[in-house]
Amino acid sequence: MDYEKLMEKAIEVSEKAYNPYSKFAVGACVLSENEKIYTGCNFENASYGLSICAERNAIGSMIADGERKIKAIAIYSPSMKNCTPCGACRQVIHEFQTEGGTDVITKSGEGLKICKINELLPEGFVL
Repeated sequence: MDYEKLMEKAIEVSEKAYNPYSKFAVGACVLSENEKIYTGCNFENASYGLSICAERNAIGSMIADGERKIKAIAIYSPSMKNCTPCGACRQVIHEFQTEGGTDVITKSGEGLKICKINELLPEGFVL
């Protein structure tokens, strides 16, 4: 799967975000190790702690479909360039990374920025 197409899907799903409080929409598109695609957007709740990030929403769909490894994840917000995952999402991505490491794709200006999850979360927690 072309990473540009993953980003297009992340952009598309960001438009479906439910973010009445923060006004900060985010979309994510996961490419599983088996080349399946899963999308998710953030959704908020009046009880802020119950809000869910786009990345974890997409990863949850992947898990529900029986997949366990993330080859790549594209993340997009119209509110900022290079929208990287929060700390909680970094840990969740780390948990499901492939042996070679998961590519994290963000939009930086007109191009894409790609790094490995271990660059964003060195020494992530492992049991």
